[in-house]
This record gives sequence, C-alpha cells and structure tokens, in this order.
Amino acid sequence: MFRRREPVPFAFLSEADRFRSNVAPPPRQRSSVSQIAGRWLLGLTIVAGLAGSLVLGMPALSTPSGTATQQSQASQGR
Repeated sequence: MFRRREPVPFAFLSEADRFRSNVAPPPRQRSSVSQIAGRWLLGLTIVAGLAGSLVLGMPALSTPSGTATQQSQASQGR
C-alpha cells in the first residue's frame, strides 16, 4: 500500500552553497500615488463597511429592556 521512498543523497545541498549567482534581481517598482491612494480607499471602504454593519446590526442583537417580556402559559405552570 505505502511504498518506501528511496533515500536521497543530500550532497547536492552542500554543492548548492558553492554556486552563487552574480545576477541581481531587478529592483522593485515603486507604487504610484494613485495606487497608494487606491489601496487606502479600499481599506477605508472595508473598515467603514464593517463598522456600518456593526452599528446597524447591534440593535437587532440587543434584547428590548423597556417592554415586559411575554411568557407562555407553559412557563407559568398552567
């Protein structure tokens, strides 16, 4: 069912330390002002949506404290 894997020689790991590339990766492109503003606007929109849903959802989650709670006849022992 399960096959045993063959042992792998790890000599290639020690050889990899000796081979270093002299090619540098290209420098990262700087974000433009419009890209930074777009990211900020997206972040603010997400935060405002979460805050708005919390503000609108809290009244639905709270129990009314000013009105008397209704009890069924079964809970009154009748």
